[in-house]
Amino acid sequence: MSPPAKTEAPLLALLLLTLTSTATSHYTSSSPPAPQSSQWHPARATYYAASDPRDAVGGACGYGDLVKAGYGMATVGLSESLFERGQICGACFELRCVDDLRWCIPGTSIIVTATNFCAPNYGFTAEGGGHCNPPNKHFVLPIEAFEKIAIWKAGNMPVQYRRIKCRKEGGVRFTVDGSGIFVSVLISNVAGAGDVVAVKIKGSKTGWLQMGRNWGQNWHINSDLKNQPLSFEVTTSDGLTLTSYNVAPKDWNFGQTFEGKQFQS
Repeated sequence: MSPPAKTEAPLLALLLLTLTSTATSHYTSSSPPAPQSSQWHPARATYYAASDPRDAVGGACGYGDLVKAGYGMATVGLSESLFERGQICGACFELRCVDDLRWCIPGTSIIVTATNFCAPNYGFTAEGGGHCNPPNKHFVLPIEAFEKIAIWKAGNMPVQYRRIKCRKEGGVRFTVDGSGIFVSVLISNVAGAGDVVAVKIKGSKTGWLQMGRNWGQNWHINSDLKNQPLSFEVTTSDGLTLTSYNVAPKDWNFGQTFEGKQFQS
């Protein structure tokens, strides 16, 4: 097997619409924040080549182009035992190579964001080729990320992982899509816990409206919100809630991305 061609991770570039409206935010917590775990857990990791379409379509979390969305190659696909049916999308993990002195790069670790799903392959057993079959804890990394902790020849590499807080540049991003009264919002670039568990939206003519999870971090609602500035309330898995007012101006259109405030990391 010859090594896949290496490519430098593209520069992160997301052109956000410049807003003239003012966005403000505050935090609330419906429950005490979960303590930050420092415990390492065993798992395994493999990689995919840069030419794999997974790094262009963005995977099962719905982030689209991962470079434009700000994630670059610091991303990971999770096995079914870790993916939580998409609720984990946006969470951050630290990984390090262990137990193999031939291939591990000593003293290194990587931080990645969950953006994709590694589907089970029940044509194989969990021990005999079904890397992402339950109950396996498995991470699928871009080759650029994998090679920061191990030599590519390692293949299916023993690793340790732990959940950590996400650090992101800029604010939480809201990409508004849909048609008519169907409004879909992709929520990305979330710091702190990273994984969003609840979303509310508010127009200037409405109260707070609960949105439903469509898939990954795409949230939807059926409501006539045109010609109204939009505010968002986002709750993450640690119980923290961030409210950003007037993120989208009155004349917003489908297909636009807006930036709100950010969780502390």
